[in-house]
Amino acid sequence: MHRVTADQARLSTRIGSMAFAAAFLAISMFTGCLYIGWPPVIIVGGSGTAAFVLWTLTYLRHPVAPEIVLPPFLLTVAALEVHMIEEYLTRFGPAMSRLFNISWSEGSFLMIFAFIGPILYTLTALGLFRRVPLAGFFMCFIFIGPGVAEFTHFIFPALRPDVQPTIAASVQAVVGHGKLMQDLPNFWVHATGRYYFPGMYTAILPMVPGIYGIRKLLTAANRSSRFNNR
Repeated sequence: MHRVTADQARLSTRIGSMAFAAAFLAISMFTGCLYIGWPPVIIVGGSGTAAFVLWTLTYLRHPVAPEIVLPPFLLTVAALEVHMIEEYLTRFGPAMSRLFNISWSEGSFLMIFAFIGPILYTLTALGLFRRVPLAGFFMCFIFIGPGVAEFTHFIFPALRPDVQPTIAASVQAVVGHGKLMQDLPNFWVHATGRYYFPGMYTAILPMVPGIYGIRKLLTAANRSSRFNNR
């Protein structure tokens, strides 16, 4: 009877964690689309969906010991913060606004990545230390989203901007949902002659520990599955 109760409790925790993770993704995509534009829906939605699948197949079933996943997670976060410095200094938000005709200001960039992000990273690290199932979802999201998906920085310079693409200089334009934005830079290689986009030089930094963390997670989950099937 005690084992059945314990199994039911674990099942209830898993279902609750999955519901919270799904709600987080839905709210993040809706908010991003409402205040910024459609790219966050694709970026957050795609990375979040992949993270959700990875999480349900690994950490949610068998929470991994913190000494296995916490180091690569913290390294990914640290590398991500270095990457964000380059993005901020080279005006990633305004560049994305010109590229995709959205309203991503430097203020909203800082709010997401400089203020809300570190809170989420800290709570996730604490959750991984205590083997909280939901923390595994945010870990997978960081590994895949700000981690693996940073390769998109190498694609952006080749994309034709939606806003005044042939003008190499920064421009003032009404973008997104009718918001007037100043100094929108253009990084289209055919206009500038330079293959670069904000954050491209340091994009690989969070990718390396992110991919390593996924590998460690999959290896640990595979070992746990073999052990439980004996």
